[in-house]
Amino acid sequence: MAEAEEKEARSNEESTDESEEDESEEEPKLKYERLSNGVTEILQKDAASCMTVHEKFLALGTHYGKVYLLDVQGNITQKFDVSPVKINQISLDESGEHMGVCSEDGKVQVFGLYSAEEFHETFDCPIKIVAVHPNFVRSHFKQFVTGGKKLLLYERGWMNRWKPSVLHEGEGNIRNVKWRGHLIAWANNMGVKILDMISKQRITNVPRDDISLRPDMYPCSLCWKDNLTLIIGWGNSVKICSVKERHASEMRDLPNRYVEIVFQFDTEFYISGLAPLCDQLVILSYVKEISEKTEVECCARPRLDIVQPLPESCEEISSDALTVRGFQENECRDYHLEYSEGESLFYIISPRDVVVAKERDQDDHIDWLLEKKKYEEALMAAEISQKTIKKHKILDIGLAYINHLVEKGEYDLAARKCQKILGKNTELWEFEVYKFKEIGQLKAISRYLPRRDPILKPLIYEMVLHEFLESDYEGFATLIKEWPGDLYNNTIIVQAVVDHLKKDPQNRTLLRTLAELYTYDQRYGRALEIYLTLRHKDVFQLIHKHNLFSSIKDKIVLLMDFDSEKAVDMLLDNEDKISIDRVVEELENRPELQHVYLHKLFKRDHHKGQRYHEKQISLYAEYDRPNLLPFLRDSTHCPLEKALEICQQRNFVEETVYLLSRMGNSRSALKMIMEELQDVDKAIEFAKEQDDAELWEDLILYSIDKPPFITGLLNNIGTHVDPILLIHRIKEGMEIPNLRDSLVKILQDYNLQILLREGCKKILVADSLSLLKKMHRTQMKGVLVDEENICESCLSPILPSDASKSFNVVVFHCRHMFHKECLPVSNTVSPVQFCNICSAKHRGPGSAILEMKK
Repeated sequence: MAEAEEKEARSNEESTDESEEDESEEEPKLKYERLSNGVTEILQKDAASCMTVHEKFLALGTHYGKVYLLDVQGNITQKFDVSPVKINQISLDESGEHMGVCSEDGKVQVFGLYSAEEFHETFDCPIKIVAVHPNFVRSHFKQFVTGGKKLLLYERGWMNRWKPSVLHEGEGNIRNVKWRGHLIAWANNMGVKILDMISKQRITNVPRDDISLRPDMYPCSLCWKDNLTLIIGWGNSVKICSVKERHASEMRDLPNRYVEIVFQFDTEFYISGLAPLCDQLVILSYVKEISEKTEVECCARPRLDIVQPLPESCEEISSDALTVRGFQENECRDYHLEYSEGESLFYIISPRDVVVAKERDQDDHIDWLLEKKKYEEALMAAEISQKTIKKHKILDIGLAYINHLVEKGEYDLAARKCQKILGKNTELWEFEVYKFKEIGQLKAISRYLPRRDPILKPLIYEMVLHEFLESDYEGFATLIKEWPGDLYNNTIIVQAVVDHLKKDPQNRTLLRTLAELYTYDQRYGRALEIYLTLRHKDVFQLIHKHNLFSSIKDKIVLLMDFDSEKAVDMLLDNEDKISIDRVVEELENRPELQHVYLHKLFKRDHHKGQRYHEKQISLYAEYDRPNLLPFLRDSTHCPLEKALEICQQRNFVEETVYLLSRMGNSRSALKMIMEELQDVDKAIEFAKEQDDAELWEDLILYSIDKPPFITGLLNNIGTHVDPILLIHRIKEGMEIPNLRDSLVKILQDYNLQILLREGCKKILVADSLSLLKKMHRTQMKGVLVDEENICESCLSPILPSDASKSFNVVVFHCRHMFHKECLPVSNTVSPVQFCNICSAKHRGPGSAILEMKK
């Protein structure tokens, strides 16, 4: 709950009271300020009795019978001396051009503020209320009502005379009247009535609930929310009534309108005034409480509540206790609540004070958030409403937020917020950096310093780097890696790192960072040396990126020691920059690395390094024997004698066998397999590859006295050598392992060969017969002979020009045609004739004769 704080100066009482707030986190809905200026002067000598509000001005009535017209700041614009006694009510039409005033001495005045028309009447009793027609400015609506003991309607008629008529009487004094459109609502001692001015019928009577309360001490509050909704507050009861049209079928003798109570609820305190706020209600309440000192009931500060009406209850939205002057002496009837519909302004009137309540705007919302130190929410609210806020600036809120975070010790969050809040303002950035330096938190802001658009002074970045260099080498290295090299003076930072390395020359972090600094400074040679010393993974990337191949010609060994695979790939990819000869020369003292390089070169291209193939034989033999045999097989430039010498020296049997066979000495190769390897399977495989009968003979001779070898031969030579040759040579009585299985296998292989031959024969015979039948069918077909055909011997037309003459034509199955007399006479040995043309080439099917006679 918030309470308005009274701030009064001793010499000049110009108040700026605002409601005081509880420690609760709930934001108030309204803000308060005391209406000052002319109002302060008036209330120092007089007391307010009533007030009405127009959108253009205010009208204030006092206990000394004065009516003041005020602007919205409380300055006096006009003054009227109406009566020597209390002004009870002031009424204005909607245009604000006509005013009605009534006073405690029975005087009623209705006059134009800007015209000469005027009505005066004095009654014999106090007149409590007056209400002019909302459209009084129009000639046909010159009406007003007054209320004392009777409710009188005055209408201007013929000759500008005012004619009174009694609307209601007999139920006590009229306490309140509100006129809206064609409806007049008034309250007397018994309840509230509503009159329809069109039909001149009273359409409802709403009785008051608590008749024990004196109606003069606890008056009824009336308020029209719109033309058909009336809000009634009396005692501690609130009723919201809706005026509705009656259906034609329900008319009978009833008025054509009726009233339905749509909301009804009780409040905790007595009601002094009501006003609508959208779909909510603003209620001014009179409060009594028990004094803690005297234990006597006394008047407390009035309350202004905002409630949400429900069908049978209400929900409190906010509640503020207001400190108004002289609240200890006021009664319920001394408070009034007036409001301005267009601006949601609420005026709390008491005898010694006028307080204005208004809805809090976005600036007020931000004020409250800042007061509660909710800077994040305040900054977000300012960004959303930056076009509408007038009092606050986003930058000021952001700076306050940063300061707040720093005070709380949340340095990292404060530094992170700098990015968003400071934006591209370099002056503010530099100011904040120095502030972080003063509190020893440069590290916190380092990660968030701008690196592009904007760029701060180099001194700022250097200051941060020096801070890290003194206390955190890893952090320093990270910044050097992340920050572009043009942010700071590279020479200064390099010198600082060099100075630190003098104290700790083996510090890998500083060395790595120095290499990066040299790279930024385009001193790639020095950077490369450091990277190689550190065996850093970025060395190859550095060489490629900056084309440092000329710098690494004498550092090839270092590169190979660091990562031979990457180094070799790089060297081979850039043969045009570092030649093969140069690499081999540099690696001369490191044959193992020389082998790695030449091996990969050979795998890429068998011919590029041909001049080093002889050297490679020794290298393979020394460092990579598994790849020696593949090398010997693939190389066409390798000297075989040298290779054979090396292999024989090192007793490399497989390689020697291959070289012997390649050099044509297959028998020596086979002998080595049998004697050195004693591997019959390999010997058999070798003999199969060579496919030499003498080799097979040598193999049989060597194996004949070795039973295991005989078994191997029996199992494998069946398809290359007749097994009988081997079996005949086996000595009688020799025990051969698995002989039975080997003989069975030989027989099975033989049977398989016989089956294959028979199968092939059947297929061949079937295909031959099929082709013969096809040829026979083809040759049995007729052959067309016409004038276009010629004799293949004499080249004249095959048919005579005179069809009556007899002729003989010979047509061969190959489709060649001859005159019979043009063919040579057949001998008696072979009477069959053949085509001369086809016989000259080859005699085959189709060349036999087909004779045609006529």
